[in-house]
Amino acid sequence: MPQSAPGSSSKTISGSPNPSEVGALLAAFVADPPPIPAAVLEDARRSVLDGLGSLLAGSLEPQARMVQQLARGLGHSDEAAVFSTGRSSAAGAALANGVATHILELDDIHKGSTIHAAAPVIPAALAVAERGQLGGLAFLEAVVLGYEAALRIGEAVNPSHYRHWHPTGTVATFGAAVAAGHLINLDTTQMLDALGSAGTQAAGLWEFNASGAMSKTLHPGKAAMNGVMAADLARLGFTGAASILEGPRGFFAATTTHSDPGRVTADLGRVWKVSENGYKLYSCCGHTHTAIDAVLGLRAEHGWDAAWLLDNLREVRLFTYGPGWEIVREERPRTPYQAKFSLSYVVGVALLEGAVGLSQFTAERFTPAGVTDPALAGLLERIRPSVSAELSAMYPAAWPARVELELNSGRVFTAGGDFPRGNMENPVSTAALEAKFRGLVEPRLGEAVAEKAIALVRNLEQVPDMAEACRELNGLCLDHLHSGRLSLGGRA
Repeated sequence: MPQSAPGSSSKTISGSPNPSEVGALLAAFVADPPPIPAAVLEDARRSVLDGLGSLLAGSLEPQARMVQQLARGLGHSDEAAVFSTGRSSAAGAALANGVATHILELDDIHKGSTIHAAAPVIPAALAVAERGQLGGLAFLEAVVLGYEAALRIGEAVNPSHYRHWHPTGTVATFGAAVAAGHLINLDTTQMLDALGSAGTQAAGLWEFNASGAMSKTLHPGKAAMNGVMAADLARLGFTGAASILEGPRGFFAATTTHSDPGRVTADLGRVWKVSENGYKLYSCCGHTHTAIDAVLGLRAEHGWDAAWLLDNLREVRLFTYGPGWEIVREERPRTPYQAKFSLSYVVGVALLEGAVGLSQFTAERFTPAGVTDPALAGLLERIRPSVSAELSAMYPAAWPARVELELNSGRVFTAGGDFPRGNMENPVSTAALEAKFRGLVEPRLGEAVAEKAIALVRNLEQVPDMAEACRELNGLCLDHLHSGRLSLGGRA
């Protein structure tokens, strides 16, 4: 697919299409897209960089290892890399790498759809590109189109879908199918079949949050795997529901109380959704990030440290939006996982430590009785989160937060924002994303892996064979892990 200058696409969809046709219109667009602008490909490269960092770093986590063990038995083939271990079938690699990408809670987020698209879309595209020995440009284009489908459908069902369904597991299945389908050259009819098979597999319920089960990371892995299978089945002639989105028993009807089908095709070909993507700078749920930004800003502005705050702070009042609060309402976390979904905890640790990274969520910080640090436990008693109707009305177009810090003297400091750092309205540079990448990957897999991966992403369009590139990168991962075991006296 040739590149073109921004705004040069002639194949666009505007106006108000018949709601009963949005699935067919989307399938036609992604099966035969216009030239993708160079600026959009650059935005996709940023998403790949950020997603690959979470994938490589997350691939060593215990739950990733469990899924990698399962993936090795899925197909008994070596079609694609399962990072930090071996190889598997394309579907198995998509599953394992999708799980790994989501574990650390540092993968991307699109505010309008509330989808972490990297974890399902990029592993699906990468696995199929490897299997087909396709080049980096084809892979990058597939990522653009996968994001396009996932984020548009996500906007159409948000926010009511979010009440019970995790859209990274449900909606992003469509995006994974489109990315895979593009790479195997599905025509419009086949792409519509792939969407049908993807939609009937789309799943992911929020009930896991009640106990902190591992299901959240399974959702994007299954979305990636199911997307690959949906595309492969469509190529073989396996049909899917033609009206899977808009039908009377389709995705919209089944999973929302209100949908807006027009969001699927609005400005299709003019507005590219990957360019709206957001990036997470804190290792916790994105619904907490605007509040974290606010308290870190106050802390830096006034030069507060932990000792001063503990002596002088009377109360912290947090105001957030309802749909986000439903996910981050845990006020007394007892595990690292619960802490990642605790607005109170992340604000408290940001105030005391000035950071909300991986080291703020280690296992030794928690017991069944709560946090182990007495100072932090005491601070949590002074944090008062609440839902604001005004802020709720702003979601999902904005992800706002307001903060009031009251001192013992009665003085009150206020801060807030509508968009967390990393969103397109409050952006971070590619250099900052590369620094985040190094911070994630180097401590776990070494400098050589980090620099090789960054160079790969920088030069994707020149990569002739993604399978060869991924074999080389994964080989460096395994070499580092092998050397580490030997240096510790273990056996490889």
